[in-house]
Amino acid sequence: MSAPLSVVIPTLDVAARIGPCLARLVPAVADGLVREVILADGGSADGIAAVADATGARLVTAERGRGTQLAAGCAAARGDWLLVVHADTLLPEGWEGTVRAHLSAHPRAAGYFGLSFDAEGVFPGWVAAWANLRSALCGLPYGDHGLLVPVALYREAGGYPPVPLMEDVELARRIGRRRLRRLEGRVVTSAARYRAEGWLRRGARNLVTLGLWRLGVPPARLARFYRGRR
Repeated sequence: MSAPLSVVIPTLDVAARIGPCLARLVPAVADGLVREVILADGGSADGIAAVADATGARLVTAERGRGTQLAAGCAAARGDWLLVVHADTLLPEGWEGTVRAHLSAHPRAAGYFGLSFDAEGVFPGWVAAWANLRSALCGLPYGDHGLLVPVALYREAGGYPPVPLMEDVELARRIGRRRLRRLEGRVVTSAARYRAEGWLRRGARNLVTLGLWRLGVPPARLARFYRGRR
């Protein structure tokens, strides 16, 4: 494979929780699919540098904010492709084969995985189903789906905007639905926020935030709303 991946993971005080995410990448690092793992950190105070040293990841620091951090991490990447994964998300079993197939069959298109949660029950299923439907119909996957994108397309789309919220949706909009493909398999992402706030309340907040973004509300105001602040 002549197009190795740079995996970029935004981090902020996640040293105690990022282990499973990194462990899922180890086989792909060993067989050469993943060229490097970049931790795009926003000022952690929990020993993330030690995690980077222990795992061989590169630590890139940036001003706090997921858009700013991801922009810095992707700018530092040396691979031909980017795979952006959240620190609390597990790629699906066998993801390496899925990614290799996409790189070969769709060298100019981006891809994203389906979404699932580390929780069981009706509400987790509903929220995941809505997220997957939104992604398919509107071409707007969130960052916790995982995003696979060739560097050339990433740059053509303008990269991640340095905003505190909706940076993932804005990049997907720029890429365009026709250049986004659903990959086989589903990531498993943390349901911690949903458990803390309630599935209906958190889900409704996400839906309203997306609607306000489409109406042009500034990202800084969206971030305050999303975090439950006036």
